Amino acid sequence: MITVFKFGNANNYFRKFYFRKVYSRFKLAIKYCHYWFTASNGKGHGIHSPFVFQFITQVLNDNKKHETYEQVEELRNQLLSNNLQLEVEDFGAGSFASAKKNKTIASIARHAAKPKKFGQLLFRIAKKYQPKTIVELGTSLGISTCYLSLANRSASIFTLEGSESIAAIAKNNFEKIGAENCKQVLGNFDSTLQPVLNQIETVDLCFLDGNHRKVPTENYFNQLLTKKNSNSIFILDDIHWSKGMESAWEIIKNNPEVRCTIDLFFIGIVFFKHEIIEPQHFKIRF
Repeated sequence: MITVFKFGNANNYFRKFYFRKVYSRFKLAIKYCHYWFTASNGKGHGIHSPFVFQFITQVLNDNKKHETYEQVEELRNQLLSNNLQLEVEDFGAGSFASAKKNKTIASIARHAAKPKKFGQLLFRIAKKYQPKTIVELGTSLGISTCYLSLANRSASIFTLEGSESIAAIAKNNFEKIGAENCKQVLGNFDSTLQPVLNQIETVDLCFLDGNHRKVPTENYFNQLLTKKNSNSIFILDDIHWSKGMESAWEIIKNNPEVRCTIDLFFIGIVFFKHEIIEPQHFKIRF
């Protein structure tokens, strides 16, 4: 069946936006195919780094059904059925889903919250390595924050969000799930990240899930770098979202303080372990 879309002259702008969105998704699909056929098989075969092999077998491939998963996914389901409209302030590069300022909670949950697969990976990373201080750039509705919180209830989590209306929903979600170790920080990351870093000694785990532009991503990474330690883990979202983000990812990989990276296509993971002498970079199917 062929579907034909007709646009009048008055809707020329929307026609351009629609085809730009479709083209962007097409390019992303091509990139994903290339990643899939060039990445390691995800089983750890041929990986000579003991640390990375352990990460693959004990974290990436941990198939246990943790009780926490049901708690957070039930919360997600509630959000997916909530059609309340919010007026959203967007300080980043926007999304493929919508160019509008007014969005429903269900739409945000569908398009902006991290999918279950990656939320549960964040949980397993935090569960395995037990970071004491976690910084998250981009709270959104708080799904990923809840996964991080429940993985280590003794951790101090600073979660930064630019949109006041979205932050209010996230706060309510934290209360529902009992994520009492989360401290919300509202405002543009350009203004809020450094004051947070001034309060803490080290960043043990960081999840960068906001802005999605080259220069801000590099800037935030460099700010966070001042608080890293040998065991720190930095996780970057949407590293192949655009040419700018791919450029930022390459620059981060080549930073002399980075000892190991893992490219899972939709996210990139950065390690700083001193015992890894020669920098190692992996693409792994996930």
